[in-house]
Amino acid sequence: MHHRIRQMLMKEFLQMFRDVRMRMVVLGMPVVQLTILAFALTTDVKDIQTAMVDPDNTPESRELISAFSAGGYFDIIQVLRTDDDIRPLLDTGRVMAVLRIPDSFGADLRAGRSTKVQLLADGTMSNDTAIALNYAGQVMAGFNERLMRQRAGALGLAPVLLEVRPRAWYNPNLESKYYFVPGLITVMLLLIGMLLTSMAIVREKEIGTIEQIMVTPIRKTEFIIGKTLPFLITGYITMTMMFLIALVIFGIRIQGSLPLLYFSAGLYMIGNIGLALLVSVTSQTQQQALLTAFFILVPFTLLSGFIFPIRNMPESVQFMTLFNPMRWFLQIMHGIVIKGVGLRTLWGPILIQLGISAAFLTLAVAKFRKTLE
Repeated sequence: MHHRIRQMLMKEFLQMFRDVRMRMVVLGMPVVQLTILAFALTTDVKDIQTAMVDPDNTPESRELISAFSAGGYFDIIQVLRTDDDIRPLLDTGRVMAVLRIPDSFGADLRAGRSTKVQLLADGTMSNDTAIALNYAGQVMAGFNERLMRQRAGALGLAPVLLEVRPRAWYNPNLESKYYFVPGLITVMLLLIGMLLTSMAIVREKEIGTIEQIMVTPIRKTEFIIGKTLPFLITGYITMTMMFLIALVIFGIRIQGSLPLLYFSAGLYMIGNIGLALLVSVTSQTQQQALLTAFFILVPFTLLSGFIFPIRNMPESVQFMTLFNPMRWFLQIMHGIVIKGVGLRTLWGPILIQLGISAAFLTLAVAKFRKTLE
């Protein structure tokens, strides 16, 4: 019995590692992914991109701005003089927070009067926003303490207290469902597209019908389209069902353009299907295709910004995320569903999504031709 089991084990290991791709999938990819993801994934919130609206432009207001930038949590990328550019900055996601300083800020402090500043935050990522507001509260507490020490020795002047009024846009109550439900829909569309489509062509190879297709008059482009459309239609049906569930159960309504959302979702699904077809045409077995698809799904999800902020990742990893279609569709999804913004704001991610989808489909068609040869 031991001899037979030993021979069976040897046979399975030889079969598993005979193929170079299987050796890479089983041994290489876990090591590479662990090395990259261990550096990239962090729950810390830092380098919070922040804009300042400072119509006062006095030494006191500049001191407050310095207090925010000195803590290491807030990255002041722009100082504005008016409120006109606040909405575009928050709509496009260029900043996560905006600190509005009143034009009487310096005069009030010098006169010993209490004053208020307003902190506007992008409430889409509710957890990160709550942490950012907490950081801002700590900065304000430290600034208040310095003011009180400075005023304590001045005769006839009461301690000056600086009050911050936080306000979260798009998600005033910082409810996590407004961020996670659209994000989960994005993940499900990727999961369905990759796992189902990755077996589409390799299944034809395994059951022997690929030879029959090769002798038919169908062109390779028509073959790819015929393999793509059923999964695209299925994806649209699934997405519609998920949005209905989000509305009925969670009360999440689509704030922006429904046609733009479905058009962008089509680009996203076409890109995922194109990548899955590329996996399918380069695989020899369904097991090989499924393992490859799984090892693509993990980094795509973790490096999309859905779970871990991209801005906290090393710059080399941030560059890699540029080619991740989930990163761009996640921005589109939250922009349309939660923020209600349109094409004027989202044209950049949509254009990148279009380029990624076209590249994946082109590679799939080209590789399918090589497979037939």
